[in-house]
Amino acid sequence: MFIEVFDDEAHQIQDVKWLAQGTIYPDVIESVSATGGPSATIKSHHNVGGLPDFMKLKIVEPLKALFKDEVRRVGASMDMDKQLLGRHPFPGPGLAIRILGDITAEKVRILQEVDAVFINGLKDAGLYDKVWQAGAILLPVNSVGVMGDERTYEKCVALRAVESTDGMTADWVNLPYEFLQKTSNDIINKVKGVNRVVYDISSKPPATIEWE
Repeated sequence: MFIEVFDDEAHQIQDVKWLAQGTIYPDVIESVSATGGPSATIKSHHNVGGLPDFMKLKIVEPLKALFKDEVRRVGASMDMDKQLLGRHPFPGPGLAIRILGDITAEKVRILQEVDAVFINGLKDAGLYDKVWQAGAILLPVNSVGVMGDERTYEKCVALRAVESTDGMTADWVNLPYEFLQKTSNDIINKVKGVNRVVYDISSKPPATIEWE
């Protein structure tokens, strides 16, 4: 699907010879099977390995031998904006990769709103720069809840925040209870369709940073 959509978009641009990708070294390591078979790959959302020959595009990946912290050092040496350099890593497919199960417009809407509450909350609390990567995951389960006098049966979301240097290993961040409490309340009160929030306390390894 990625290749088909990319090919459609590429045909709308004339005289293009190169595709620039922001691939970094952990992407290469975790997207290539050590045994030559698909079962040993870790990440499912990277397109490391190139495009089909019929697309006639050459790929340039200037950062593919660098870890994330090294990429940031390169950017700092170029006097890039600190806010841009400090932005959390974000998956190439966007929030779609954080929707487990089938993807619908309604699920995208829910996750966009949840993610905005979480990320903006981290910034408002002065915690964003103390976290290496944070995001929300929409789980493919509904759970029973109560709002007012009504019984609800709505979505559960998981919040994820980790600290790391290069993304190869990561530990979950011990966010303040008060912040987690406020964030959970804000999500449930503001985002229609969510009645339960959980916090992921898994480290990498054995868990990955992203759930998919």
